[in-house]
Amino acid sequence: MVFELQADGICVTRVTRTAHARPKVQLAVFYPFAQTEASALLSRIHKELHAKRYECSHLLSPGEYQILTVETPGVPQEELKTAVRWLLKDMLDYHVDDATIDVLDIPVDKNAPARKAMMYVVAARNQLIAQRQTLFDSVQIPLKVIDIPELAQRNIASLIAPANRGLALLSFDQNGSLLTISFNGELYLSRRLDINLTQLGSVDGEQQGNLFEKLTLELQRTFDHIDRQYHFINLAKLVLTPATPEMSALSTYLTDNLYIPVETLELSSIFDLPPELLPIQQQSRFRTSMGAALRYEDKTP
Repeated sequence: MVFELQADGICVTRVTRTAHARPKVQLAVFYPFAQTEASALLSRIHKELHAKRYECSHLLSPGEYQILTVETPGVPQEELKTAVRWLLKDMLDYHVDDATIDVLDIPVDKNAPARKAMMYVVAARNQLIAQRQTLFDSVQIPLKVIDIPELAQRNIASLIAPANRGLALLSFDQNGSLLTISFNGELYLSRRLDINLTQLGSVDGEQQGNLFEKLTLELQRTFDHIDRQYHFINLAKLVLTPATPEMSALSTYLTDNLYIPVETLELSSIFDLPPELLPIQQQSRFRTSMGAALRYEDKTP
Protein backbone atom coordinates (compact mmCIF):
# COMPACT_ATOMS: atom_id res chain seq x y z
CA MET A 1 0.00 0.00 0.00
CA VAL A 2 1.58 3.26 -1.17
CA PHE A 3 1.05 6.61 0.53
CA GLU A 4 1.87 9.71 -1.53
CA LEU A 5 1.56 13.11 0.13
CA GLN A 6 0.54 15.62 -2.53
CA ALA A 7 0.00 19.36 -2.13
CA ASP A 8 -3.74 19.02 -1.61
CA GLY A 9 -4.11 15.60 -0.04
CA ILE A 10 -2.92 11.99 0.21
CA CYS A 11 -3.09 9.33 -2.51
CA VAL A 12 -3.37 5.75 -1.28
CA THR A 13 -2.77 3.07 -3.88
CA ARG A 14 -2.51 -0.70 -3.95
CA VAL A 15 -1.68 -2.88 -6.96
CA THR A 16 -1.60 -6.68 -7.21
CA ARG A 17 0.37 -8.66 -9.78
CA THR A 18 -0.33 -12.15 -11.10
CA ALA A 19 1.32 -14.13 -13.88
CA HIS A 20 0.01 -13.62 -17.43
CA ALA A 21 -2.28 -10.72 -16.47
CA ARG A 22 -2.08 -6.96 -16.30
CA PRO A 23 -1.32 -5.53 -12.84
CA LYS A 24 -4.66 -4.83 -11.16
CA VAL A 25 -5.23 -1.58 -9.29
CA GLN A 26 -7.12 -2.79 -6.23
CA LEU A 27 -7.22 0.57 -4.51
CA ALA A 28 -6.77 4.19 -5.59
CA VAL A 29 -8.27 6.69 -3.18
CA PHE A 30 -7.51 10.38 -2.78
CA TYR A 31 -8.07 11.96 0.64
CA PRO A 32 -8.10 15.78 0.44
CA PHE A 33 -6.50 17.71 3.27
CA ALA A 34 -9.27 20.34 3.55
CA GLN A 35 -8.70 21.61 7.10
CA THR A 36 -7.30 18.29 8.30
CA GLU A 37 -3.66 17.84 9.28
CA ALA A 38 -1.67 14.99 7.75
CA SER A 39 -1.52 12.99 11.00
CA ALA A 40 -5.29 13.11 11.54
CA LEU A 41 -5.92 12.21 7.91
CA LEU A 42 -3.49 9.29 8.06
CA SER A 43 -5.17 8.06 11.23
CA ARG A 44 -8.51 8.08 9.41
CA ILE A 45 -6.99 6.28 6.41
CA HIS A 46 -5.47 3.65 8.68
CA LYS A 47 -8.83 2.92 10.30
CA GLU A 48 -10.78 2.86 7.03
CA LEU A 49 -8.33 0.81 4.97
CA HIS A 50 -6.80 -1.42 7.69
CA ALA A 51 -3.28 -0.45 6.62
CA LYS A 52 -1.71 -2.79 9.18
CA ARG A 53 -2.59 -5.71 6.91
CA TYR A 54 -0.18 -4.53 4.20
CA GLU A 55 3.44 -3.71 3.60
CA CYS A 56 3.33 0.08 3.37
CA SER A 57 5.58 2.50 1.52
CA HIS A 58 5.79 6.26 1.35
CA LEU A 59 6.65 8.11 -1.83
CA LEU A 60 8.81 11.21 -1.45
CA SER A 61 8.10 14.31 -3.53
CA PRO A 62 10.62 16.07 -5.81
CA GLY A 63 12.59 18.54 -3.73
CA GLU A 64 12.59 16.29 -0.65
CA TYR A 65 15.64 14.35 -1.79
CA GLN A 66 18.56 14.45 -4.23
CA ILE A 67 19.58 11.75 -6.68
CA LEU A 68 23.26 11.91 -7.63
CA THR A 69 25.60 9.88 -9.84
CA VAL A 70 28.96 8.78 -8.42
CA GLU A 71 31.68 6.33 -9.36
CA THR A 72 31.18 3.05 -7.52
CA PRO A 73 33.81 2.83 -4.77
CA GLY A 74 36.06 -0.23 -4.98
CA VAL A 75 35.31 -1.43 -1.45
CA PRO A 76 33.59 -4.47 0.08
CA GLN A 77 29.78 -4.33 0.13
CA GLU A 78 29.65 -3.76 3.88
CA GLU A 79 31.82 -0.63 3.50
CA LEU A 80 29.98 0.78 0.50
CA LYS A 81 27.73 3.32 2.17
CA THR A 82 30.57 4.65 4.31
CA ALA A 83 32.67 5.16 1.18
CA VAL A 84 29.78 6.80 -0.64
CA ARG A 85 29.29 9.24 2.23
CA TRP A 86 32.86 10.42 1.79
CA LEU A 87 32.21 10.99 -1.93
CA LEU A 88 29.09 13.03 -1.14
CA LYS A 89 30.68 15.47 1.29
CA ASP A 90 31.10 18.19 -1.37
CA MET A 91 27.97 17.35 -3.39
CA LEU A 92 25.25 18.14 -0.86
CA ASP A 93 24.12 21.57 0.31
CA TYR A 94 24.09 20.31 3.91
CA HIS A 95 26.51 18.25 6.01
CA VAL A 96 26.79 14.66 4.86
CA ASP A 97 26.31 13.44 8.46
CA ASP A 98 22.82 14.92 8.29
CA ALA A 99 21.89 12.77 5.28
CA THR A 100 20.08 9.46 5.00
CA ILE A 101 21.39 7.70 1.90
CA ASP A 102 20.79 4.63 -0.23
CA VAL A 103 22.44 3.43 -3.40
CA LEU A 104 21.33 1.98 -6.72
CA ASP A 105 23.67 0.24 -9.16
CA ILE A 106 23.89 1.28 -12.81
CA PRO A 107 24.84 -2.04 -14.48
CA VAL A 108 27.65 -2.10 -17.05
CA ASP A 109 27.89 -4.12 -20.25
CA LYS A 110 29.25 -7.52 -19.19
CA ASN A 111 30.55 -8.20 -22.70
CA ALA A 112 32.53 -4.96 -23.04
CA PRO A 113 36.02 -4.12 -21.81
CA ALA A 114 36.19 -3.20 -18.15
CA ARG A 115 35.08 0.36 -17.40
CA LYS A 116 34.40 2.29 -14.27
CA ALA A 117 31.08 1.31 -12.71
CA MET A 118 28.70 4.07 -11.67
CA MET A 119 25.84 4.19 -9.22
CA TYR A 120 23.00 6.43 -8.17
CA VAL A 121 22.96 7.75 -4.62
CA VAL A 122 19.69 8.97 -3.16
CA ALA A 123 20.12 11.40 -0.27
CA ALA A 124 17.54 13.03 1.97
CA ARG A 125 17.89 15.01 5.16
CA ASN A 126 17.80 12.90 8.32
CA GLN A 127 15.30 15.36 9.79
CA LEU A 128 12.82 14.84 6.96
CA ILE A 129 13.09 11.04 7.07
CA ALA A 130 12.71 11.02 10.87
CA GLN A 131 9.66 13.28 10.65
CA ARG A 132 7.97 11.03 8.11
CA GLN A 133 8.74 7.87 10.07
CA THR A 134 7.38 9.50 13.22
CA LEU A 135 4.26 10.64 11.34
CA PHE A 136 3.44 7.11 10.18
CA ASP A 137 4.47 5.49 13.47
CA SER A 138 2.17 7.87 15.38
CA VAL A 139 -0.87 6.42 13.59
CA GLN A 140 0.46 2.85 13.65
CA ILE A 141 0.93 2.52 9.89
CA PRO A 142 3.81 0.04 9.42
CA LEU A 143 6.10 1.92 7.01
CA LYS A 144 8.56 -0.49 5.40
CA VAL A 145 9.90 1.47 2.41
CA ILE A 146 10.51 5.10 1.51
CA ASP A 147 10.54 5.33 -2.29
CA ILE A 148 11.18 7.95 -4.99
CA PRO A 149 9.34 8.83 -8.23
CA GLU A 150 12.28 7.87 -10.47
CA LEU A 151 11.98 4.25 -9.40
CA ALA A 152 8.20 4.33 -9.66
CA GLN A 153 8.55 5.50 -13.25
CA ARG A 154 11.17 2.81 -13.89
CA ASN A 155 8.62 0.23 -12.75
CA ILE A 156 6.07 1.47 -15.28
CA ALA A 157 8.70 1.51 -18.03
CA SER A 158 9.47 -2.14 -17.29
CA LEU A 159 5.88 -3.04 -18.24
CA ILE A 160 6.14 -1.55 -21.73
CA ALA A 161 9.82 -1.88 -22.69
CA PRO A 162 10.56 -4.30 -25.57
CA ALA A 163 12.89 -7.17 -24.64
CA ASN A 164 16.57 -6.21 -24.72
CA ARG A 165 15.78 -2.65 -25.84
CA GLY A 166 16.01 0.59 -23.94
CA LEU A 167 12.97 2.76 -23.26
CA ALA A 168 12.74 6.50 -22.65
CA LEU A 169 9.69 7.57 -20.64
CA LEU A 170 8.83 11.25 -20.27
CA SER A 171 6.07 12.15 -17.82
CA PHE A 172 4.51 15.52 -17.11
CA ASP A 173 2.59 16.98 -14.20
CA GLN A 174 1.92 20.45 -12.83
CA ASN A 175 5.36 20.65 -11.19
CA GLY A 176 7.52 19.73 -14.17
CA SER A 177 8.59 16.68 -16.11
CA LEU A 178 10.66 13.58 -15.46
CA LEU A 179 12.67 11.74 -18.10
CA THR A 180 13.90 8.23 -17.32
CA ILE A 181 15.80 5.78 -19.48
CA SER A 182 15.53 2.13 -18.51
CA PHE A 183 17.01 -1.06 -19.89
CA ASN A 184 16.26 -4.63 -18.79
CA GLY A 185 14.43 -3.38 -15.73
CA GLU A 186 17.25 -1.10 -14.56
CA LEU A 187 17.31 2.68 -14.32
CA TYR A 188 20.21 4.11 -16.32
CA LEU A 189 19.36 7.79 -16.39
CA SER A 190 16.91 10.24 -14.88
CA ARG A 191 16.51 13.96 -15.52
CA ARG A 192 14.08 16.53 -14.27
CA LEU A 193 13.03 19.23 -16.73
CA ASP A 194 11.28 22.50 -15.91
CA ILE A 195 8.52 22.13 -18.53
CA ASN A 196 5.19 21.30 -16.93
CA LEU A 197 1.76 20.18 -18.10
CA THR A 198 0.24 23.64 -17.66
CA GLN A 199 2.83 25.20 -19.96
CA LEU A 200 2.14 22.62 -22.65
CA GLY A 201 -1.54 23.48 -22.62
CA SER A 202 -1.25 27.26 -22.39
CA VAL A 203 1.13 28.16 -25.24
CA ASP A 204 0.62 28.18 -28.98
CA GLY A 205 2.16 29.62 -32.11
CA GLU A 206 5.74 30.87 -31.74
CA GLN A 207 5.81 30.25 -27.97
CA GLN A 208 4.80 26.64 -28.47
CA GLY A 209 7.45 26.17 -31.16
CA ASN A 210 10.14 27.58 -28.85
CA LEU A 211 9.03 25.35 -25.97
CA PHE A 212 8.96 22.24 -28.15
CA GLU A 213 12.35 23.10 -29.63
CA LYS A 214 13.86 23.51 -26.17
CA LEU A 215 12.47 20.16 -25.05
CA THR A 216 13.62 18.41 -28.23
CA LEU A 217 17.15 19.73 -27.73
CA GLU A 218 17.25 18.44 -24.15
CA LEU A 219 15.97 15.05 -25.25
CA GLN A 220 18.49 14.82 -28.09
CA ARG A 221 21.35 15.70 -25.74
CA THR A 222 20.21 13.01 -23.34
CA PHE A 223 19.93 10.37 -26.07
CA ASP A 224 23.38 11.29 -27.38
CA HIS A 225 24.76 10.88 -23.86
CA ILE A 226 23.22 7.41 -23.62
CA ASP A 227 24.74 6.49 -26.99
CA ARG A 228 28.19 7.55 -25.80
CA GLN A 229 28.11 6.17 -22.27
CA TYR A 230 25.97 3.06 -22.75
CA HIS A 231 26.49 2.00 -26.35
CA PHE A 232 24.91 -1.39 -25.57
CA ILE A 233 21.52 0.28 -25.01
CA ASN A 234 19.49 0.52 -28.20
CA LEU A 235 16.59 2.87 -27.49
CA ALA A 236 13.35 1.47 -28.88
CA LYS A 237 11.14 4.53 -28.43
CA LEU A 238 10.18 7.57 -26.40
CA VAL A 239 6.90 7.26 -24.53
CA LEU A 240 4.97 10.30 -23.29
CA THR A 241 2.46 10.37 -20.46
CA PRO A 242 -0.26 11.39 -19.58
CA ALA A 243 -2.34 10.89 -22.72
CA THR A 244 -3.99 14.32 -22.47
CA PRO A 245 -4.87 16.66 -25.36
CA GLU A 246 -1.76 18.71 -24.52
CA MET A 247 0.36 15.73 -25.57
CA SER A 248 -0.99 15.56 -29.10
CA ALA A 249 0.88 18.54 -30.58
CA LEU A 250 4.04 17.66 -28.65
CA SER A 251 3.95 14.06 -29.84
CA THR A 252 3.62 15.18 -33.45
CA TYR A 253 6.50 17.64 -33.11
CA LEU A 254 8.80 15.09 -31.47
CA THR A 255 7.93 12.47 -34.07
CA ASP A 256 9.05 14.89 -36.78
CA ASN A 257 12.26 15.92 -35.00
CA LEU A 258 13.63 12.86 -33.21
CA TYR A 259 15.22 9.78 -34.72
CA ILE A 260 13.35 7.31 -32.50
CA PRO A 261 9.61 6.50 -32.54
CA VAL A 262 7.37 8.50 -30.20
CA GLU A 263 4.24 7.14 -28.53
CA THR A 264 1.75 8.37 -25.94
CA LEU A 265 0.88 6.05 -23.06
CA GLU A 266 -2.55 5.42 -21.63
CA LEU A 267 -2.21 3.62 -18.32
CA SER A 268 -5.37 1.65 -19.07
CA SER A 269 -3.36 -0.25 -21.67
CA ILE A 270 -0.98 -1.69 -19.07
CA PHE A 271 -3.03 -1.69 -15.84
CA ASP A 272 -6.39 -3.26 -15.05
CA LEU A 273 -8.03 -0.07 -13.81
CA PRO A 274 -11.20 0.40 -11.77
CA PRO A 275 -13.86 2.63 -13.40
CA GLU A 276 -12.95 5.65 -11.28
CA LEU A 277 -9.43 5.68 -12.78
CA LEU A 278 -10.49 5.62 -16.42
CA PRO A 279 -10.50 9.46 -16.70
CA ILE A 280 -7.02 10.64 -17.74
CA GLN A 281 -7.00 13.32 -15.03
CA GLN A 282 -7.35 10.66 -12.36
CA GLN A 283 -4.62 8.57 -13.95
CA SER A 284 -2.33 11.60 -13.81
CA ARG A 285 -2.94 11.99 -10.09
CA PHE A 286 -2.26 8.34 -9.29
CA ARG A 287 0.37 7.54 -11.94
CA THR A 288 3.42 7.79 -9.70
CA SER A 289 1.89 5.94 -6.76
CA MET A 290 0.70 3.20 -9.15
CA GLY A 291 4.28 2.83 -10.33
CA ALA A 292 5.53 2.69 -6.75
CA ALA A 293 2.93 0.03 -5.96
CA LEU A 294 4.54 -2.19 -8.63
CA ARG A 295 7.61 -2.47 -6.42
CA TYR A 296 8.80 -6.05 -6.13
CA GLU A 297 11.68 -7.40 -4.07
CA ASP A 298 13.25 -10.81 -4.42
CA LYS A 299 13.52 -12.60 -1.13
CA THR A 300 17.06 -13.75 -0.46
CA PRO A 301 17.25 -16.99 1.55
